[in-house]
Amino acid sequence: MNKVQKRVQQLRQQLQQADYAYYVQDNPIMEDEVYDKLYRELQELEQKHPELITLDSPTQRIGGEVAEGFESVKHHIPLYSLENAFDVEQLREWEQRWQNQVGKDETVEYVGELKIDGNALALTYENGILVRGATRGDGETGEDITQNVRTIPTIPLRLHLNEPPARVEVRGEAFLPHQTFEQINQQRRDKGESGFANPRNATSGTLRQFDPKIVAKRKLDFFAYTLYVVDDNSELKPQTQAASLGLLEQMGFKVNPHRQVCQSLQQVEDFFHYWEQQRGSLPYDVDGVVVKINSYQLQQRLGFTQKFPRWAIALKFPAEQAPTQLKAITVNVGRTGAVTPLAHLEPVSLAGTTVQRASLHNQDFIQQLGVKIGDTVVVRKAGEIIPEIVRVLPELRPADAQAFTMPTACPECGSQLVRPEGEAIIRCVNASCPAILRGSLVHWASRDAMDIQGLGEKMVEALVTRQLVHSIADLYHLTVEDLTALEGVGNKLASNLVSAIAQSKQQPWSRVLYGLGIRYVGKVNAETLATKFPTVEQLARASIEDLKVIEGIGEEIARSVYQWFRIEANQTLVQQLQAVGLNFAQKQDTETTETANSLAGKTFVLTGELPNLTRNEAKNLIEQAGGKVTSSVSSKTDYVVVGENPGSKQQKAEQLNIPQINEQQLQEMLQS
Repeated sequence: MNKVQKRVQQLRQQLQQADYAYYVQDNPIMEDEVYDKLYRELQELEQKHPELITLDSPTQRIGGEVAEGFESVKHHIPLYSLENAFDVEQLREWEQRWQNQVGKDETVEYVGELKIDGNALALTYENGILVRGATRGDGETGEDITQNVRTIPTIPLRLHLNEPPARVEVRGEAFLPHQTFEQINQQRRDKGESGFANPRNATSGTLRQFDPKIVAKRKLDFFAYTLYVVDDNSELKPQTQAASLGLLEQMGFKVNPHRQVCQSLQQVEDFFHYWEQQRGSLPYDVDGVVVKINSYQLQQRLGFTQKFPRWAIALKFPAEQAPTQLKAITVNVGRTGAVTPLAHLEPVSLAGTTVQRASLHNQDFIQQLGVKIGDTVVVRKAGEIIPEIVRVLPELRPADAQAFTMPTACPECGSQLVRPEGEAIIRCVNASCPAILRGSLVHWASRDAMDIQGLGEKMVEALVTRQLVHSIADLYHLTVEDLTALEGVGNKLASNLVSAIAQSKQQPWSRVLYGLGIRYVGKVNAETLATKFPTVEQLARASIEDLKVIEGIGEEIARSVYQWFRIEANQTLVQQLQAVGLNFAQKQDTETTETANSLAGKTFVLTGELPNLTRNEAKNLIEQAGGKVTSSVSSKTDYVVVGENPGSKQQKAEQLNIPQINEQQLQEMLQS
């Protein structure tokens, strides 16, 4: 290492230590003038020797070009939402649910953490260097905003570890402190621009700026709260959430100090009530407390539902409320035939957004509220997302206020509505109802089901209105000529949609089952059922007892599945879909057997984003074929599978002369 390289390395270490002390520890270790002098010296050296510039250099925090747009990226590890609880009783019910699954454990510990009201980020570090920052998106796919993430000073560009794991995934919340938010809004008002409604909106808008220099000026902050060490060879494998938070601090992250390991649910409740009263003293917004089971071993045993981890829950603070006038009530017919009343309100500002509609749930709810059209009502954000009416102010009721009763006939098809025994929801049971058909088609085409590109709500509306489709099976008989007869549909669009529908026939049995839209059967439950019952005939013959004994399938789901297969129209639909070539059975293991040893004894490393496979899918295929997947490149690695935006593993492979292959070459090896 020559003299310049040594000086560059020394300057980086000094500046990184100063950044950490100033932004994370709030304890400056050098004067601004000294920092600026060191920074300029590093900048000048890198300009003279550009070959020495590295991603973790402090000069590269704001070194990116203006982006033309953000690319979508698949998360290596999904970002699950959290189930919400709105009072301590619901928290106790959550505890009862997980205890029913694994048995009561008197020694269980919980970790209580403040729920920061910001925007979730997913960070990826390879060999200690920040290589990607992405938005949450839908939990599986987000937007690559790495250049913007790099401008956040409380996110380290290099982990503070001498021997970092090959890959680390960090989750956390980007946010704007109150003081910074007020400064931004004042600057906007000075320019004649409108201010942001709240810090969360301002954070979201900032993260999606195409110019990282603008992002840097807004001084976003970040708290880390989840750590995944994706490296089997690393000794850094925390066994608890509390240990992970401590390790995140060692790595150089800012972790919220207001957290507590609780020995009982009562301690969790005490922690929640304390911060319910004290949250106003914090310099940033919080909207509740996140409660997690501390033990990772117990977390793994509990697993996930379709949407949420079973081992965590968000206990929300009471929502903001506001009075407004109820102008009208209409009803909507959903995919399952549920007829739901919807309140139309005089627009009111609530939790930083304008609310004009709110759910009224069902007729019983309306009667319990005693609400009438024209009333002044109090509205709140349920979970800060879905507006709902919580009470009526009868003293303000006008003389011409009108009572509301649910319709007896479906507003979409005119069929008689029914209220199943034991349910509060009124339903349309006409399988040919346009509203039910539209919802079923949109669900069938959704990404987690058949993933039919081009079959969105507008196209479905057109198909149903023109009576080209009367059931899901009719999709598979559509022609290009049928589609080009629709307004605004050209030959290319029609051809692409017909092709996409045909390609959906290749989707596996689990996706077909999910796409059928059986009540209470989500994506995860569909996969469980498809594995337990490899053919539709086996599932159709299953009794309620056969179904409900399966882990994750309770009485409600079991009864719903059983009843669905007893309806003649559903039996006909399955037969029609089988006739056009949909998969209603798991693929036989012969294909797997043929390739079972094709990669035997071979070790692979994956880097970058593959065009068609996720990391987990590629890993499973390799392991099914007898190969092994590791997280770091070494002399024992046989192949490195390289996708788009590869990390440092590709460079390591080049240094060691290890063969690099793409996804297509991997597929060819699997089939050989």
